[in-house]
Amino acid sequence: METREIRREVVNGWAALTMLIVAGLGLALYVYVVIRMLVVAVDTHGSVAFSVVLLVAGVLVELVWIVCLVGFFTLQPNEGAALVLFGKYCGSVRTSGFWWANPFYAKQKVSLRRRNLNGQTIKVNDLRGNPVEIAAVVVWRVDDTAKALFDVDRYEQYVQVQSEAALRHLAMAYPYDSYHETDVISLRGSTDEVSKALMGEVQEKVLKAGVVIEEARLSHLAYAQEIAGAMLQRQQAEAIVAARSRIVDGAVGMVEMALDKLEATGKIQLDEEHKATMVNNLLVVLCGHESAHPIVNTGTLYQ
Repeated sequence: METREIRREVVNGWAALTMLIVAGLGLALYVYVVIRMLVVAVDTHGSVAFSVVLLVAGVLVELVWIVCLVGFFTLQPNEGAALVLFGKYCGSVRTSGFWWANPFYAKQKVSLRRRNLNGQTIKVNDLRGNPVEIAAVVVWRVDDTAKALFDVDRYEQYVQVQSEAALRHLAMAYPYDSYHETDVISLRGSTDEVSKALMGEVQEKVLKAGVVIEEARLSHLAYAQEIAGAMLQRQQAEAIVAARSRIVDGAVGMVEMALDKLEATGKIQLDEEHKATMVNNLLVVLCGHESAHPIVNTGTLYQ
């Protein structure tokens, strides 16, 4: 059965301490008077039974006073305490300070501060079946003390296990890389979308533990070792192709600009064969890996 947090009002600790101190002084005076009465009764051979009854009553009340001292407890900022009476949940206190409650309450304290979960690196297949190594950082806090304590066993471990399960499911739902496909959400190229999806999935899984996820993001992402080399070569090839494409585009533009300027001046007339030779030479120079080594031709193009 699902448990829900109930806010419980408790007594201010300083007020309760003042009352107990006054009550303690009154009990001490009462016991002193009863003992004097008992001594006088023994000396005068009077009724001792009545004094003994008064003394026993005073001792019992003093025992109750001692038990009441157990009811004091303190709460730090961003800390809560669940109050349990003989196995029954009676409410939670979430206000920091010095308090007093029923001394028979078992007070189970829970930290409400934000916590970081730095997950372990796990290996999982992405949407395309490629093995990848992935890890995530999750920022979370306890929002419902009753659910955290009574609906799950060891809520900290529960959050850790469920976060790992959500991360595995997320990695299987997206490819590692989109490979220049603009409409595909990938683990590497769509960081914001993936983080948002991870946060929602982890929140859904830990909701039963009364936990709120405030942030979730990937902290490690890489291909598994068995395919890392092949994928690196693929990425290098794609980078080389992309770079060559840019170089060719730029070279063609420069050649077109050179021909247009030569024709615009009208000082040099080039036939189609000369234009083809010039284009060939310029493209070799602009697209080559190494610096060009010119050869001086002292004749003509037709020799």
